[in-house]
Formats: sequence, C-alpha cells, structure tokens
Amino acid sequence: MKETAVSNQKQIPSINPYLLLLLPPLFWGGNIVVARGVTGVVPPITLSFWRWCLAFLILLPLTWRQVRQDWQTAVANWRILTLLGFLGVTCFNTLLYLAVQTTTAINGSLMQTAMPAAVIVISWLLFGEKISLRQGIGVAVAISGAFFVVLRGQISTLLQLSFVQGDLLILLAVSLYALYSVLLRKRPLLHPLSFLTFTFGAGVALLFPIYLWSLSTGARAAMSAPAYLAILYVAIFPSILAYICWNSGIAQVGANRAGLFVNLVPVFAAIFSIIFLGEQLQPFHFVGLLLIFSGLFLFNRA
Repeated sequence: MKETAVSNQKQIPSINPYLLLLLPPLFWGGNIVVARGVTGVVPPITLSFWRWCLAFLILLPLTWRQVRQDWQTAVANWRILTLLGFLGVTCFNTLLYLAVQTTTAINGSLMQTAMPAAVIVISWLLFGEKISLRQGIGVAVAISGAFFVVLRGQISTLLQLSFVQGDLLILLAVSLYALYSVLLRKRPLLHPLSFLTFTFGAGVALLFPIYLWSLSTGARAAMSAPAYLAILYVAIFPSILAYICWNSGIAQVGANRAGLFVNLVPVFAAIFSIIFLGEQLQPFHFVGLLLIFSGLFLFNRA
C-alpha cells in the first residue's frame, strides 16, 4: 500500500498534478490485486521480500549521494529508522500479502480505507491528541464500517467467532501502518529519498530471516513469467513510482487536496478484482464503505 508523503520532493515537470495524484492509488490498488492473483504461485513472504529487496536495489544507486550526506544522522537515529522500517516495510505488506491468501482483494482494499481512523485513535493513545465529541463519533462510525466488512454483514460471525483469518490480518496490518504513520513525527531530519532508502534497507534486513524461515518450510515460488512480472510490478510501481508521483503531486496542490485521492485505492482495487480475478461486490461491501466514508466525513467536518 502507501509510502510516506513528503511535500518537498522535487516536482516532475510538465505533468498535470492531478494525473500524478491519480497514478499512486492506481498502483496501490493493483498491489493487492496482484498479490491475490499470484496466490499459490508466489508465497506471500517471498513476494514481500523480493518486492522490497528489488525496490531497495533500484533506489540505492539513485539516492546514493543523499544517503552519503545523511549517513551520520541516520546512524545516530538508527532505532527510530529501524522501527519505521519494521512497521512500514517488514510488517504492513507482508501481512497484507498473507491476508489475501484467505480473503478477497476487495475486502482487503476496503478495510484499508479505515486507516485514517486508526491513525486518529493511535495519535490519541500515544500523544494525547484531543478529539471532540463529533470527531469521536466520526472515528467510531468509520471503524464500525471496517468491522462490518470483517463480519461480512452478519452478527453471527461475531457471536460464533467464525472470522476469516485474512480479514483479521488486514486489520492488524492497518493498525501497524497507522502506528507507522503516527511515529513519522519522530523521524530524523533526512532528505526524503534518504529516508526512503534507509527504511527500505532496514525493512529488507528484518524481513530476510523471515524469508529464510519461509524457504525452510518449503514455501518456494513456482517461478514463471507471471511470477516475475508480479515481483517487478510490486517493486517498481506501488513502491517507487507511486512515491515519486505522490510527492510531486502534493508539492503542487497541497496535502489536503492530495489526501482525497487515497479514497480511490479501493475503487481501483475493486475494478481490477472484478476484471482480473472474477470477484464480486457484495451488499456488505457497499454498507461498510458508506460507514467508513461517512465517519471520515464527520471527522473532517468537525
């Protein structure tokens, strides 16, 4: 899913900023659909490891000058960089890829829309950020929408504790990425590309032993053209190009306007899921999405 937005990224010339902001949700929506599509071909941990490893190897030569300039600052702040790499790289997409082994790409993308509400709750818990009554109601409504999708619109799922494992993994992934987003305020003063490179590197290093463990269990990819294309897609488009386009767009139109484009992720994911995976939208998807967006609307209006 989404990387850190930093507004001082150098702009991409001669490209409409709204087109730039349209591309990241397109790439992020494709990320979960690709992961779902290669289920049984590329193990989720393998896909996650090679996604970030390849992205890191592509990025490092391009950012080497900034990395060298920021090296001492990064070493002095290695703990927070490692933690951010663990949450944002090691955990989030690995859990997401594990989740779509047992749930649909549509479910996964819809529940991610509740992430802003999770960020608000974690900011309140960790830093005591004040929330008004109306904002609290908005957060509660948004979170209830995510749980409505998990329950698939049936209270019996809760009473019988018959949850789909993938749905619970997505909730965990969203919570950890929300924690990552909140902790970004503690990030050291690094060039945006240096920060991305260091967190990619830390995340890959922490993911490596998990990848080795996965191999030891016999979870090996059946390498073929679709497998290679899937790894290339998730390494280049949702990891690197999405970041560049997102930050260039924010630099031109501002964070508030840009933030609205995140809501297109489940739209693109649903379209791709229906076209390429044959998934179907269910009534509980619409109800859950309505609750999530209504809650976020209430919070922003407050």
